[in-house]
Amino acid sequence: MTFEDSLSIEVSNADCNASRVLYLLLAITTTLGAAHHIDHIIRGNHVGWPIAHHVNPFTYSLAIYPLVAVGLYLTLTDRVGTRYWAGVFTLSAFMLAYFHVSPWAVEPPSDVILPYSNPILGYFAFVILIGLIAAVSLSAVYAIALGRRKGKQRSAEG
Repeated sequence: MTFEDSLSIEVSNADCNASRVLYLLLAITTTLGAAHHIDHIIRGNHVGWPIAHHVNPFTYSLAIYPLVAVGLYLTLTDRVGTRYWAGVFTLSAFMLAYFHVSPWAVEPPSDVILPYSNPILGYFAFVILIGLIAAVSLSAVYAIALGRRKGKQRSAEG
């Protein structure tokens, strides 16, 4: 028995496929995000509480994990939907781009690449960061498009 089979409401096949894609994107972005946070710890720069004794953007970025956990619970219990994820993904994409690759970057690419004695490791860490930004951006676009499609379906039905 699959999760969709245990739901008490009728779920269309398109909705099941859309939710599977959304869950896959959530898993990919969370994994890349965790890899990027671990990279911060390995590099030892731009690390804040709970690793260091001060609060900085790293500390605030850890809020993504409770947002994902609570959002996943609320999604599985049908209390939030694609608009929640569109907001989380969009905010994450803007913050990641601002802090890492914008003209005002607090943690520019050189801060990701140069701390490693082996340049291959530094560039690998940067590829993870770029992959994270791309995955979160794609997830935001997907969640927004999915929400718009569901909104149009509801207005056509009503």
